[in-house]
Amino acid sequence: MSKKKLESTFINMVGILTLVTLISAAALGSIFNLTKDRIAAAKEAKKLKAIQEVVLEGFDNSPGNDMFKIQTPKGDELECFPARTNGNITSVAVKTYTKMGFSGNIALMVGFLRDGTIHNISVLEQKETPGLGTKITGKRFLAQFKGQNPKDLILKVKQDGGDIDAITAATISSRAFCDAVDRAYKSYATHSKL
Repeated sequence: MSKKKLESTFINMVGILTLVTLISAAALGSIFNLTKDRIAAAKEAKKLKAIQEVVLEGFDNSPGNDMFKIQTPKGDELECFPARTNGNITSVAVKTYTKMGFSGNIALMVGFLRDGTIHNISVLEQKETPGLGTKITGKRFLAQFKGQNPKDLILKVKQDGGDIDAITAATISSRAFCDAVDRAYKSYATHSKL
């Protein structure tokens, strides 16, 4: 008699667990559907803001609408957003990335002047260690790149023979940042024939 009761309880538990799982999955799916458009709009707004931060001021076009893609030396593609004044390109924002971050992908928007000089950099996405790797978003670290032309700068941390001071206790994040900027520069330089 107790064996029959045990089987019945086990079947009931499996049934209830299945029901709870289905309800949870349906709820998560509904929430995803309700928020996916807002999330996409927020990402787009962040990208457009980053473009404005890294290109020269005074452009009279919509760089987001003039986007074109360029190939990297490794064969993948990066998005480029040209800023124009009176029809002439004054600077270009290049959306770049690296998979070498301590906690995964890092996405950047790098603004280049016509000669390849870095005008500014904005961090679009990173999941680095708070208080350490997240310092790649700080003014002090970013200042090492601003106004520099990568043809005269070795885009590696000093420990690897480069010109960039790594963030203390966040060398991996610093290396990854340099990798992303280097990918953007090499792709831009090849495309624009600098």
